[in-house]
Amino acid sequence: MPAPNVIAAEKLLRLIGLPTAPLILDVRTPSEGLSDWQLIPGSIPFPLADADLPATRRVVVACADGGAHSQSVAALLRQRGIAAEVLEAGLTGWADAGLPRIPAGALPPRDAMGRTLWVTRARPKVDRIACPWLIRRFVDPLAAFLFVPPSDVLGVASRLGAEPFDIEGDGVRWSHAGDDCSFDALLHGLGLAGFDALARLAIIVRGADTGQPGLAPEAAGLLAISLGLSRLFDDDHGQLEAGMLVYDALYRWSRDATTETHDWVSHQPAATRAKPRP
Repeated sequence: MPAPNVIAAEKLLRLIGLPTAPLILDVRTPSEGLSDWQLIPGSIPFPLADADLPATRRVVVACADGGAHSQSVAALLRQRGIAAEVLEAGLTGWADAGLPRIPAGALPPRDAMGRTLWVTRARPKVDRIACPWLIRRFVDPLAAFLFVPPSDVLGVASRLGAEPFDIEGDGVRWSHAGDDCSFDALLHGLGLAGFDALARLAIIVRGADTGQPGLAPEAAGLLAISLGLSRLFDDDHGQLEAGMLVYDALYRWSRDATTETHDWVSHQPAATRAKPRP
């Protein structure tokens, strides 16, 4: 019989990337610097002393082995009315299963609120919405994004300790390279290429963002939606929040619905479908 309030790694993997995914709290006590850690996608470092969470969000607690440390944190959270589970076998079990991990050293430092901070050019179209979606859903659900004039991106990054993306400049890791766009750079540089649905989505984003709609049938549609959103919203943050739903839907299609088709007849109740005449 499975232990109560424990979630298996493969089940958690299926939840990562969804807007309803649980908040994954990495409660390991670092014996080395945080930069040496490998993180579960979408997880945040969360010492017990900083536990201040809304009771409305489900939580999965992960320690090194799924033992007393994570059980203690989860029990205290449940006592406060927060739905908290423990990752079975912890980070060791996750790694042993060969599941995707993110090198913590590839992420920008967290600010006083525990967020990673990212900055890019204002007036986003495709890549500058796709990348924040990827970061929020698979890297840091607390991530904050800044949109500034192109000439100020690197200066703002330096002043605030933010990570610049989708812009050319010395030391910018997350930008276009050859035929790849910034979404591709993040996907491979952060160890997320193991998500097959993300790899499929990356082709669509690349086609829409680099003027190559022939890469995927869906690329032209994504470009049209992206350009429409950019004209609907004067505020870049409002556009980002609307765009999150677009990429949530594309991800679920990429993961679960690529073979499904739709026509008038196939979606009618069986009793109402026209029957062939004898």
